[in-house]
Amino acid sequence: QFAAMISRLDAYVGEIVALLKRKGLYDNTIVIFTSDNGPHEEGGADPEFFGRDGKLRGLKRQCLEGGIRVPFIVSWHGKTAPGQVSHLQLAFYDVMPTLCDIIGVKNYVKRYSNKELKPDYFDGLSFAPTLLGGKQPSHDHLYWEFHETDQIAVRRGDWKLVVMAGKPHLYNLANDVHEDHDVAALSPERVAQLGD
Repeated sequence: QFAAMISRLDAYVGEIVALLKRKGLYDNTIVIFTSDNGPHEEGGADPEFFGRDGKLRGLKRQCLEGGIRVPFIVSWHGKTAPGQVSHLQLAFYDVMPTLCDIIGVKNYVKRYSNKELKPDYFDGLSFAPTLLGGKQPSHDHLYWEFHETDQIAVRRGDWKLVVMAGKPHLYNLANDVHEDHDVAALSPERVAQLGD
């Protein structure tokens, strides 16, 4: 059933793109395909059986790369070059600023803030410059938190601190993307820096 759902999803994306072309909307439409988390085991899904590539460790609701790093595919005819790959670190909260940037909404923080929440602000950065081949600002750090699994993580550049049930684990993703080599005991100063 899971394999059939993935095949059906792929076919539906193709149908949407074909419809955009038939309606003459494709040249003026950004198509984004992504996921909100890594693979899961819910409903009997088996990431190993379905050929997960093994490059990343972790599942949905975990702060390891396998639980949070997902493909982010953009097709924007005439704007993004086909086949390009970006290594920009971004998060879902970057999507709103990006779309506002693209359509020219400059006051989106004031316009779309929830006035009932204090403070209510946007942490996101527009990645429109990356899509259009321009100079891209980047996040100083990224942060994740999952109460269900008692995990938090902070990433700054190639360094990532993952705290599981109160215990810190430190990884250098430049040479350990699978997060096999916890160097927290060797770098207490970096653990403290990322934990601030």
